[in-house]
Amino acid sequence: MLSLGASIAQAAYSAAWVAAVPAVLARFWWRGRAEPAYRKAWAQRLGYWPKPPAAGPQAPRVWVHAVSLGETRAVQPLVQALRHELPGMQLLLTTGTATGLEAGQAILQVGDLHGWLPLDTPGATRRFLRTLQPQVGVLMETETWPNLLLQAQRAGVPMVLANARLSDRSLRKGLKWALLSRPMMQRLSAACAQTDQDAHHLKQAGVPAACIQVLGNLKYELHPSNELQALGLHWASKRPLPRTGNGIGPERRMVMAASWREGEDEPLLQAWLRAVNRPQAQCGPDPSNGARPLLLVVPRHPQRFEAVHALLKAAGLTVSCRSNWPETGPNEADWHCDVWLGDSLGEMPAYYAAADVALLGGSFAPLGGQNLIEAAACGCPVVMGPHTFNFEEAAQLAQAQGAAIRANDLDHAVELALGTSAQRWKDHRLAGLTWVSSHAGAAQRQAQVVLSALKGDHAGAGE
Repeated sequence: MLSLGASIAQAAYSAAWVAAVPAVLARFWWRGRAEPAYRKAWAQRLGYWPKPPAAGPQAPRVWVHAVSLGETRAVQPLVQALRHELPGMQLLLTTGTATGLEAGQAILQVGDLHGWLPLDTPGATRRFLRTLQPQVGVLMETETWPNLLLQAQRAGVPMVLANARLSDRSLRKGLKWALLSRPMMQRLSAACAQTDQDAHHLKQAGVPAACIQVLGNLKYELHPSNELQALGLHWASKRPLPRTGNGIGPERRMVMAASWREGEDEPLLQAWLRAVNRPQAQCGPDPSNGARPLLLVVPRHPQRFEAVHALLKAAGLTVSCRSNWPETGPNEADWHCDVWLGDSLGEMPAYYAAADVALLGGSFAPLGGQNLIEAAACGCPVVMGPHTFNFEEAAQLAQAQGAAIRANDLDHAVELALGTSAQRWKDHRLAGLTWVSSHAGAAQRQAQVVLSALKGDHAGAGE
């Protein structure tokens, strides 16, 4: 039973969500200007889904929620492992963002269900579970919601937190609202922590110790598309050989700003211009010889493509947009631009394969960083900033194994990206590939936890 304080906190939270629904839907409509998917299937947001045929014991309905693009990609090896163990499984995949919704298409098979997670009101979550009746639910990484877990418990749906991570910052936030968050975390049937530190934080947050296992990171299991990597290598192969007065000079270096986020663009641009316009810079300020380094900017969110393009143009830089390239890839004119803008979805392996080195978005401002495992798996070395708290163990391991370098700030990062020798980057590239291949098995281990929950062999706490 919930304590009086916890009951009041849950009721207040629910009332706040119900009152906020019109504003939340208005925000989705606003975001739909740039991403039309946000204006579709609003009934699902309120928990109204078409009722599917009942799932049977030989064809269980497994619900997986992966909020955005990164989580949707990361869950793919887990879904593959579950399909291997449950050949007749029907996947119910929910997401919370337009990029996640689009990426989810790659996971689906005939008969699977796919759509929006309901808003976290009591009515929407109750309708969703009553209509779709999954036999087990899997939430990716940090996606815990008070009403969703409460209604799942009341519906008898065991819930597993897969690839679970919890930073110091997120733990502190959760503990500030402990009357709401602790009962929520206690409703989990199992939590598959990425690291020992994540396991410790999850226990502090309220997950029963018996429910927590340290099983590794699913992102090590991702195998970037060979076709996309080949595409990126094809782009890079068209790089013109610069000429100097004495013949052929050093090859033009391509530096990728990977998954760049709002608020990071201007500092990146200023650091880049300071570096490439120094008179003593090896590349030289004159782009006519083709040796001036090329900046490849890949914004994390597609709704920012136009704004980033405008910022680059306003700085007087010549910009080539990926969306304007022919099927054959960048032409000579594109190679003579100052910047490439990666304004496409689903092509990160191609960008990583084309680049010589990547600057890790989210790590130079206090945003927690991004997943750097995908870069290493594509053979792209990484320069990361001081703020990697969302992926701290992976960042530390990558640095220890030589797959990544830590910079103090953006100026230092750009200096490293441009000043480190090509041979040194090749060494870091090989180190990254070795590091990723040495971490395997997380998908199979976490799949076994989901199967145990499906069979009823779990230790989630009751109310």
